[in-house]
Parts: sequence; structure tokens; C-alpha cells
Amino acid sequence: MGTLSIDRHGASAAQSSMSLSPLAATAHPFLWVENLRKEYATGRGRLILFDGLSFQVDQGELVAIVGQSGSGKSTLLHILGALDAPTSGEVYCASTPLRKLSPGEAASFRNREVGYVWQFHYLLPEFTALENVAMPLLARGESRKLAFARAMECLRDVELEGRADHQAGELSGGEQQRVSLARALVTQPRLLLADEPTGDLDSLTADTVFSLLRRLHEKEHLTSVIVTHNMTLAQRCSRILRLEKGRMEELSPQS
Repeated sequence: MGTLSIDRHGASAAQSSMSLSPLAATAHPFLWVENLRKEYATGRGRLILFDGLSFQVDQGELVAIVGQSGSGKSTLLHILGALDAPTSGEVYCASTPLRKLSPGEAASFRNREVGYVWQFHYLLPEFTALENVAMPLLARGESRKLAFARAMECLRDVELEGRADHQAGELSGGEQQRVSLARALVTQPRLLLADEPTGDLDSLTADTVFSLLRRLHEKEHLTSVIVTHNMTLAQRCSRILRLEKGRMEELSPQS
């Protein structure tokens, strides 16, 4: 599979002489990552997941990030969503410098701007599908009436309004992940982050869930970043980035 290397300024090798900043170059990218480094202390010394990592995602793009297990894909997704902080480097999302946010500001940013879908749905088993979807709005302080009305709208979008009163354990795996997608979108975020959203599903259900995710990406005018091992699904995205050995490469769309 052919690749196009991305240099430390997020451009192709042919563009490496161009200077990149959040306010310059390629028309205000929605996500802008510059010279990112993430390391951990281990019993054997420092583990460096990536260093000098740079790339950008434009508004409205649906980008897949692929790579081997342990390459740092999930950690990178957490950093993009202000769930984790890099060791060094800069991340801008919607012109917001994430490293400068206090813990309270980061929590507010996540609730306002970011929707998450994980490989495991993390639905609360004692609550109904409707209650699970409404939870982020209730946590924000919205009234139950408004939160439940918006939650039902999102369940309708994922074609599960008829299962609104069912608890998580009464839903199939595909239905649980669709509820998770509805919950991610209930706050009307601008950024959707999905970490192996179809990883626990059979191929037919995975295709159904991904098709739904793609349709909602377009309907809600989202910017979406999806970590996946499924190259068939990745090739249905706007772009494919591969994280390998601490470097980001862009796979050729003709691959």
C-alpha cells in the first residue's frame, strides 16, 4: 500500500518548506497538531509513544487513523479530545489551545465541543436507552424535558426510538453501539472522536454502524476522527492517516 509521508509541519514532503500555524497555510484547520510528544515512565525507563508528531484535520473531514496495536492511536485520540495532555507540543481544536485549559475548562470544552464513541459502549445498565443518551445534557444542567426531547431526537437519528425504554442489557451489541453514537451527538458537538467503534461487532453489524456514523457525520456537519483496524471501513473516510513508530503517514487515496 503506497504512502505519502507527512513531515513535522503536517504537510507532504513537497510542501515541507511551507510554514504552518493555526492561523496560516491551509485555511484554518479545525484540528491542528504541532510537534507533539507523549512519553511515560516505565520500569525500563521512558517509553516514547511519539515525538515531533504533526498533522491537521480540516473542518468537515472524516479521517481514519490506523496503525498497529500499541502505536499510540488511542492515546492520541485522548489528547485530541482534552482527556489527556501531551508531554510537549501543541494541539488546537476549533482555535482553542488545549494545553492551556484548566481541568474545569477542559471538562467544559469536552461537554460542549466533543462527542466520543468507544469500542465498548459504556452504557449505564440500570438506565434506559433514552436516559443514557440524555445523561450528558443532564450533567450540563439542562432540564429533564429538554434533555429527554433532544435524546429522543438522537435515538430517532440512529433508528432506535422504538427501543427508548429498554435497558442496555436488553439491546443487541449493534443497538448498544448505536445508543452510544446517539449519546455522543446529543450535545451537538463539532468534533466526533471514535476509538474502534466497530471493533466488537460482526462484519455486517459493523458496516451498518459505520454507515450510520458516516451519515450522521454529514447530517450534523461534524469533523470526525476514527481510530480503526478495519481498512475496508477506513477507505470509506475522507483521508487515512497511519501512525507507525511515532510517525504519521498519509496513505495514498489510490491505495
